Amino acid sequence: MSVLLSIETATEVCSCALSRNGEIVMNKENDAKQSHAASLGVFADEIMQFARKNNMPIDAIAVSSGPGSYTGLRIGVSEAKGLAYGLNVPLIAIPTPTIMAAIVKDRVEKNTLLCPMIDARRMEIYATFFDTSLHTIRKTSADIVEENSYRDLLDKQKVAFFGNGAEKCKSVIHHPNALFIPDIKPRASVLALLAEKAFDEQDFVDIAYFEPFYLKEFVATVPKNKLR
Repeated sequence: MSVLLSIETATEVCSCALSRNGEIVMNKENDAKQSHAASLGVFADEIMQFARKNNMPIDAIAVSSGPGSYTGLRIGVSEAKGLAYGLNVPLIAIPTPTIMAAIVKDRVEKNTLLCPMIDARRMEIYATFFDTSLHTIRKTSADIVEENSYRDLLDKQKVAFFGNGAEKCKSVIHHPNALFIPDIKPRASVLALLAEKAFDEQDFVDIAYFEPFYLKEFVATVPKNKLR
């Protein structure tokens, strides 16, 4: 019997879930933007207290590994590594696009490609392509989206686009095989199901050396109306 604590902070949703044998026992979420720093520690503490009171020792910590928000990923991975180290349990890392694709895979026809899109600002997105069995068809890349983007794939079959990056692509991609599925956000409750499989396969990462998959280096910006 495995008990996992899962953390997802790669996009605007901050979420934390406790699962036992792949079933969600407790789930905490906050959809408010920029809430991760304030919410995650509270969520994790509440779940840890619940686990202790109900005699549910944590067997592993799972975290969404990105790509996504630089700050969100740093907060989530730092919390996950701290918990894993403190509890002396293994750390599981699941790519954020895989979590998103797992939400959609049963909502579309079997021959449809799944393309989770994560906003990377301006008209750039992080895009990955999966089949409905969650096999990777094209690895994650940073793409600048224009009218003819992904035409080579769209000419052959339907492609479902989803995630916060897909919202801005909807006005650009007009191919008849393009499907846009709204309101798909990675969540710890879905991460937990994928983490259960990884736990069974002993697919762990090194707590000391693991880093999120940023894809691009963080670039600090200077406010336009800078106070003097």
